[in-house]
Amino acid sequence: MFGRIGRFSVNRPWLTIVFWIVVSVALTGLAPELKSSTDQADFLPSRYESAQVMKIQEESFPQQETPAAVVVFQRDDGAALTDADKATVAKVTEGLQAKRYETFESVTTSPEAVSKDGKMALASIISTEKDPAAEAGFESLRRLRTDGRAALQDTGLKMGVTGPVALMLDAQEAAGDTDAMIMMATLVLIIVLLGAIFRSPLIALLPVLMIALMFITANGLIATASELFGLEADASNSAILIVVLFGVGCDYILFLLFRYREYLRAGQEPKQALIDSVSRVGETIASAAGAVIVAFLGLVFSSMGNMRAMGPSLAIAVAVTLVAALTLVPAVFSLLGTKAFWPSKAWKRTPRTRMADRAGDVASRRPGLVAVVATGLLAVLAVGAFGFKPGFDQESTLPKTLESIRTNADLQKSFSAGETEPSLVFVKAKDGGRLDRAALDTFRTSIAAVDDVGGVAQPVLSPKGDVALYSVVLKFRPSSDQAIELVAGDLRDAVHENAPEGTKTLVGGKTAVLADIEDAVEHDYRLVFPVAALAIMLILGLLLRSIVAPLYLMLAVGLGFTATLGSAVYLFQNIRGEEGLLFSLPIVVYLFVVAIGTDYNILMVARLREEVRNGRSTADAVRLAVSRSAPTIGSAAVILAGTFGVLMLADNSMLQQMGFAVAFGILLTAFIMALLLVPTLTALIGPKAWWPGNRSGHGPEAHEDPATGLRQEEPATTGSHV
Repeated sequence: MFGRIGRFSVNRPWLTIVFWIVVSVALTGLAPELKSSTDQADFLPSRYESAQVMKIQEESFPQQETPAAVVVFQRDDGAALTDADKATVAKVTEGLQAKRYETFESVTTSPEAVSKDGKMALASIISTEKDPAAEAGFESLRRLRTDGRAALQDTGLKMGVTGPVALMLDAQEAAGDTDAMIMMATLVLIIVLLGAIFRSPLIALLPVLMIALMFITANGLIATASELFGLEADASNSAILIVVLFGVGCDYILFLLFRYREYLRAGQEPKQALIDSVSRVGETIASAAGAVIVAFLGLVFSSMGNMRAMGPSLAIAVAVTLVAALTLVPAVFSLLGTKAFWPSKAWKRTPRTRMADRAGDVASRRPGLVAVVATGLLAVLAVGAFGFKPGFDQESTLPKTLESIRTNADLQKSFSAGETEPSLVFVKAKDGGRLDRAALDTFRTSIAAVDDVGGVAQPVLSPKGDVALYSVVLKFRPSSDQAIELVAGDLRDAVHENAPEGTKTLVGGKTAVLADIEDAVEHDYRLVFPVAALAIMLILGLLLRSIVAPLYLMLAVGLGFTATLGSAVYLFQNIRGEEGLLFSLPIVVYLFVVAIGTDYNILMVARLREEVRNGRSTADAVRLAVSRSAPTIGSAAVILAGTFGVLMLADNSMLQQMGFAVAFGILLTAFIMALLLVPTLTALIGPKAWWPGNRSGHGPEAHEDPATGLRQEEPATTGSHV
């Protein structure tokens, strides 16, 4: 099958290329626009309390005013506010209210909004928008910041704006600079590395252009599938989509180009070399892509909406990359022929690979020692995973120079830290009747008595009088670990235990959402990982026609996963002293290290199986598989790790953690697992590794392949020579 695909693409290159361009343009023009959500509660299923609160709020308080941001006024010299200063604050606030910003209902202050130490005054920015953090809300906030600073000139006062909309605006603008920097660094890195490997400007640039076409096509397919089949999708996943396409796309292109160059060196004509390359590596690329696709699709079992949205989107992107690697890539190189390698002549001669040959010799002669050392190294790193502490305080990962972060830190010196975004407590009458006012006052007192609650506002009744809403200010920042623990524990316990008779009580707001997300993530770890592991094992079994090999391969993958996570714990928690790691880091490692990194294990074990089927001894198979696969696996891993590693340039510890974990995990997978642990374990297990598909360890009668100088079975297998 792969031979036929390669023959069609190589012999009809213009038809193939034009087809890709037409499909890409059509999807861009016809596909619906993907929408994104900034509300984390949208990603939780209805069984969670914070999600139920959102529904009650929409039904009972359709015009409920939402705190969008908080303006913090203070003196330039840090002294207490004078009466004149307080009058200036009131005047400036009235002026901002008079501006009538598009998405802000009101900008108000009061004498009670001055801190107890007299050093700060607050003004509340209220919105009636369902999503005040949309672009219109951001624009209103930008204008308010500019107007406020202009009004405070020469007054001795300064202002800063914090709160939910301000935090999201600052994070978005900071990420905008970061995204541009990361994209530029990624492109430069890929171009430089490809240029260094092949010594050709064309090969350095062509993969980038082809991957850009894949990205456009994948985006259009994702949007179309979302519209037609009701799939969840989120435009905010585009950054991850780009990284996945660059990483996987470069891998598959390299697998093909290394084989293409190998056949050219053996004297084959360019077109035939391309056809044979697709024929030989096609099954391996398809199997590798299949493992990644099922791993991504495993996310549909997640209870988190953003993960369910990400899974099918990434699976579609990898599927597009697979098809492009087998059709678009050979078509493009069919047109160029050997000119693609210009000006280098290295493609004409076989280079010396001393390090790869030495690694192959050591792995084949002393498999037990190599396996013990590799396993020991991974085990030491894996121990760190037991100290993993998930962190949900994403604000702490943002640069401290952002206005909203600086202002929030100032606010906490004089006010409760939760002032910017109170938790919400709802009381709803079960029979739909009016609530008893005296019972509501008693309930308010019970909430205020909870430790670390900074204050509870008077209840606001719905128009029907059957629902009451309390704003509860915590002494901790809304997204801090202490706030999450308080809401998930003592606060919710008190709210449920002291509910007025005949009512249902619930806790919502940002902190409650994060508490529910924490519970959802733990659920996903227990479900998604095992499901995906079984699916990957099935694909490995089908590729290798074996039951034994997939078992120890998945054990090795599991060890690599924990070693990667442990490495991140050592660096960020133990060395840098951070309180916790990104709560979704295990999912990220699973997606990009386990799923994508499995490509290298598949390449190695497919080559091992092929050498064994060609009648070679186990030791010879290991030696040849390692020495011949090392250049391909090493080059692909360095590029993929570098693609993610540029995230460490970001001024955001969340992105730094993600970049380090994935980059280091990819390198571990490639150089320790794929090139050392997997072949030596195979050598130690011997012919039983291929049971029941190849019980004897020997395949059909073999002959020498003129392209590689290696013996090949007759008829040729579908395995890979990479």
